[in-house]
Amino acid sequence: METSAIQSIKLAIVAATGLSKDALHIYVGLAVFLAAAAVLRKPLRSNVPWLVVVGIAITVEVLDMRDDVASLGYLRWGASLHDILNTLFWPTVFLLLAKFGIFFHASSDRNA
Repeated sequence: METSAIQSIKLAIVAATGLSKDALHIYVGLAVFLAAAAVLRKPLRSNVPWLVVVGIAITVEVLDMRDDVASLGYLRWGASLHDILNTLFWPTVFLLLAKFGIFFHASSDRNA
């Protein structure tokens, strides 16, 4: 069975970076979270950047699942869940830390 364009791109990124697919999910999730916050001018405590990551993670997994059905004939739910959790882990940690004020205090919150 022929590799889809999406899978070919992902394999090329893995080859170019030398990182595992799991590591790439982690880096991409965090990069998308920070980029979405910057581009949308939202604080890290906002749900909006996190939701952007959720949307991208789900979209990529839907495409992966489509490829799984085409090439394997079945869905790999466990692998998809694993990828989504890897992608969302650090954005979720940053969101919670920012929401609860553990890190990333606003300048008005500091007593200098």
